[in-house]
Amino acid sequence: MLSSSAVARAYEANPPIRLIALDVGGTIVEDRGDVPALLGRALQHQGIESTPAEIAKWRGASKREIIRHFVEKQRPSVGADSGTEVEKIYAEFTQSLIAAYRTVPPVRGAEPAMEQLRSRGYLIATTTGFDRAVTSSIFRRLGWESLFAAVICSDDVVQGRPAPYMLFHAMEGARVENVAQVVAVGDTPLDLQAGTNAGLRGVVGVLTGAGAADQLDAEPHTHIVPSIADIPALLSSSF
Repeated sequence: MLSSSAVARAYEANPPIRLIALDVGGTIVEDRGDVPALLGRALQHQGIESTPAEIAKWRGASKREIIRHFVEKQRPSVGADSGTEVEKIYAEFTQSLIAAYRTVPPVRGAEPAMEQLRSRGYLIATTTGFDRAVTSSIFRRLGWESLFAAVICSDDVVQGRPAPYMLFHAMEGARVENVAQVVAVGDTPLDLQAGTNAGLRGVVGVLTGAGAADQLDAEPHTHIVPSIADIPALLSSSF
């Protein structure tokens, strides 16, 4: 039998998981390919060329940062004036995306999984490359506004994924101080990179979104599972 001090040391090394930080598009809401298609169209309308393959490398990042990347890459001479063009493209993209996501359903099993996690006492939060307007429109339509301890969007941070700051904001919002008590779940390489950069206890990839199994497996992670529906069982067996 372990002594009380040994139990205490084990508890300190592996404290109970408290917070599950979930990506949105492709993780808890279906990814139908709307985001890259609408980004490409909005860029093209302003004469900025892109390919689906180029945009795919940025899946999971702040959408405003993606647009800024393509604008500054192709029009470096614009300089400080690039912000106006970025915002014009971003406004068109956001309007189109809100309209597209009026019919996008949750990932199969997402709602039961989130309710199961909450019933077990876990806090759940979201981090997303969508901005607040897009995220709020999705959650309002799905009736998810009261599910989360924190909802962190790309416009809440200066630097999006793979930087860890959205995850840290989620911890702050949920009042969780220890990264060893947090698991991040996402469907893109950038999701996994952000979780790793945050030093979280769990960095879990799901196969319901933009990232293929080989792409996710190439990134540092703790687990790869088929979908959000597998997260409750994973937490019971592996943490």
